[in-house]
Amino acid sequence: MKRHTQAPAPSPAVARLRRTRRLMTLLFASTTAACLVVLAVVAIRIDSASRRSGLDHEVGSRAAGLSRAVWFDAGVLHLEPLREDELAQGAQVLAILQAAPGKTPTVRNVVPGRSALPDTDRLDEVWHSVLDEQGTVQVSASATKGGRLRWAAAPVWDGDRIGAAVLVGTELARSERDHDLLVRWLALGCTALVCCAAAVGHLLSGRAMRPALRGLGQQEQFLAEAAHELRTPLATLRLVVERHGSSDEALRLVDRLSRLVSGLLARARLESGAQRVELVRLRLDQLVETTVQELPDHRSVTVTAEPVVVLGDPDLLAQAVRNLVENAQRHGGPAGSPVEVTVAPGLVTVRDHGGGVPLADRERVFTRGVTGTGPGTGAGLAIVRWVAGLHHGTARLTDAPGGGLLAELRLPTDAPPASSSSSHEGPGTVGA
Repeated sequence: MKRHTQAPAPSPAVARLRRTRRLMTLLFASTTAACLVVLAVVAIRIDSASRRSGLDHEVGSRAAGLSRAVWFDAGVLHLEPLREDELAQGAQVLAILQAAPGKTPTVRNVVPGRSALPDTDRLDEVWHSVLDEQGTVQVSASATKGGRLRWAAAPVWDGDRIGAAVLVGTELARSERDHDLLVRWLALGCTALVCCAAAVGHLLSGRAMRPALRGLGQQEQFLAEAAHELRTPLATLRLVVERHGSSDEALRLVDRLSRLVSGLLARARLESGAQRVELVRLRLDQLVETTVQELPDHRSVTVTAEPVVVLGDPDLLAQAVRNLVENAQRHGGPAGSPVEVTVAPGLVTVRDHGGGVPLADRERVFTRGVTGTGPGTGAGLAIVRWVAGLHHGTARLTDAPGGGLLAELRLPTDAPPASSSSSHEGPGTVGA
């Protein structure tokens, strides 16, 4: 049966960073929305004023032009030119208001019909406005049949008085429909832009906080690995003290503990970018033999080495070799099972005689957080691959000939040593 494990809750620091990211996204989107709303309101008002001005100019110029096309002759108003005038033919609504002094105006030459004009009271108001202004007036009024129109009335002079007025109207519905369409498009566009701004803000805030989240993760991983790496030597040291073991062994364990702490601190500085790795020329074979000798249980480990020079950090490489050997001892069979370590140019191999690791898990065991879900696994392998990457090398697991698991640490080699001691000229063995 599969077990569904619940993901651990994030630390308070990670939770605060996530809340800050959401707040930054909200502020970014809110600021964008406020700016877009202001721009949309300005655009709507400018469009409304522009459309009203355009309509006024259209009906006003048409009414003024038609008022010059008709004339009075001996008190008789001549409307014949309206039949052929293009301004008259293009008008939506056209009428002539004519009145004697002190009389109510009558309506003549109505196009398309009387129902298209305002009611009588409204026409009287328009007529008196023309008389008062002595010029073209513009008003908004509804037609008798319904529908709002914009009107312009231009006077026609009969001598020294206004004897008639040309009334031209155009519907507001089309202009209002276009204005409403613009408003809807602006609302839709602003909504889409706010959503895009929120997505971009969320992405940018995530990228900005990624280093902080990575730093928190590295700190938490460092604490977890420090506890893992220090548990075994501390337990062994307790046993040695309780059993009154040799002082040399106790000192060796204390020295190892000190190196572990120094290595973990150096690793934390490297991963946080506070320190760069310093590579020096060193004898890889000597480093491996010394590292194996310092292990608490090194009697079951056999080292076969030839002189190899590499560029590397001695503390980090020692940590990687130590993790490989301890992983083989821990997961490579019963306690005391033999482990073979081989050092060749650019290669350190550690072989155990356990059950091995399935092919599907051989990459996963190098992932941080894996702490022994199967044979041959351990959190120390993640450190091995990290060290290999710092030295431009690789780390992998393969099947050993004849059974067992073979762990490989490949490193770029430097020039061969000018001279080598007799103890390293051929295969060597460490351990009883």
